[in-house]
Amino acid sequence: MAHKAIQKLNRLLAIEEEFAKEMNETVAAKQLQDARGGLLGNIRDAGRSGDLSLIIATERAIVEGDLSRYANSQSMTNSLKTAVNEIAAIERHIGIVDAEATYRTVDHAHSLPRNRKGGLPLDEARQALASHFTRLNNMDKSRLGGDEKKIIDARKVSILVAGKLYAARQAKTLGVDPSRGKKRGPRL
Repeated sequence: MAHKAIQKLNRLLAIEEEFAKEMNETVAAKQLQDARGGLLGNIRDAGRSGDLSLIIATERAIVEGDLSRYANSQSMTNSLKTAVNEIAAIERHIGIVDAEATYRTVDHAHSLPRNRKGGLPLDEARQALASHFTRLNNMDKSRLGGDEKKIIDARKVSILVAGKLYAARQAKTLGVDPSRGKKRGPRL
């Protein structure tokens, strides 16, 4: 019985593959590929810009678009809503990381070694960036086409760049030498 079920499954998978190949040959599929190429270029440009706010705004636009256009299950909706909330936390921290007096409070609130990395606080922004990277990494494991996987890869690279840019701003504000993970300035 199990052998016949697997044979049937294999036939169905082969049929699905054939239809997918045929669909990829259509004009609409080629137009979609072009549109995704443009999207990929835009994401890469944002990631290369060195502009932390632009990288995060780009990711927000993608996530909000996915939520409004593609969320088709409760778990997907919940994941995307969590992503929007985490992006909002990143944006809030971008707004305060350069204000030394304000950000010192965040630094002091993350004083335990497990709440620090490289001498810098693992604040909500850094946690949200790590969480979002994990979310993107999990998406990369799903059943997507090559164009979609390239977009996910570009988004992952942009989030890694955003993390480095944010950590550099933390280090500058707090007087931390990121190569040593130690504070250069006076300890408060």
